Amino acid sequence: MPDWAKALVAPGFFASPAVHAALAMAAVVTVANGLVGVFVVIRGQAFLGHALSDMGATGGTAAALLGVQVLWGFMAGGFVSGALADAGVSESRGRDVATGMVLSTALGLGALFIYLVTTRTANANITQTVLFGSVFTVNPALVPAMALLSLGTVVLLAVVYRPLLYASVVPEVAMARGLSLRLLNTLFLVGVVAAVEQAALLMGALLSTALIVGPAAMAIRLTNRTGWRLVLAASIGLAAAALGILLAYDSYYWPPAGRGWPDSFFISALIFLGYLAVMLAPRRDPRAVRPEGGSA
Repeated sequence: MPDWAKALVAPGFFASPAVHAALAMAAVVTVANGLVGVFVVIRGQAFLGHALSDMGATGGTAAALLGVQVLWGFMAGGFVSGALADAGVSESRGRDVATGMVLSTALGLGALFIYLVTTRTANANITQTVLFGSVFTVNPALVPAMALLSLGTVVLLAVVYRPLLYASVVPEVAMARGLSLRLLNTLFLVGVVAAVEQAALLMGALLSTALIVGPAAMAIRLTNRTGWRLVLAASIGLAAAALGILLAYDSYYWPPAGRGWPDSFFISALIFLGYLAVMLAPRRDPRAVRPEGGSA
């Protein structure tokens, strides 16, 4: 390894099984979040993306209370809360109100579950795990399950890609072509939940929004071509996660030794700094895409 690389990479980084598992989980989760995040930003649903992670945290704390794998609690909480927020809502303003009401109720339940977990079980770290997360604390045995969830999200997005693009950019044209906006919204919600809740498990409910919104927002500012937006968002998220994991590993060797910094901090900070840098680029309208003729 070159001398400059040795200065950046702490000893044992590439040989560590924990690092291998962390990078594998980060790879599958960031790619899915990058792809879904482009449509989340185009559709103006960043609040929904953040709310779903917080609502999923309620399921995560309930799972910890019941002794169930936290990932499945996040997923169940996200799907149930998302379905409640979307039930019977046909316009974005109504969806925001419904999402806010469900979110406040879910947060209240989450606070109750955290209290019960910390007072009735030996899991005193549940607050840190659910709210702030760490890819290094996630069970490596979950890598195959998370890979399947992310693959399913990508496949779902590929199947509905063209109609979803129409429905997101020119809904009137989509309706005129006979597309079911309700069905597309429901399918998209499934993909968002699957992506967001995995990000919440890795980075915590409070920081995971950076992963689904940040890379997509940067990609949208850099190009108007939808296909390139998807590629850029996935690549930016993956790069930020990999570098964040490296810095978190390196930080254990910073003084005072043995007190590493959280990887979720590094990942969210890198995404934020990247977004600030991209702000210097010419601003592009997030809806300035053409569903046909070279946009994809």
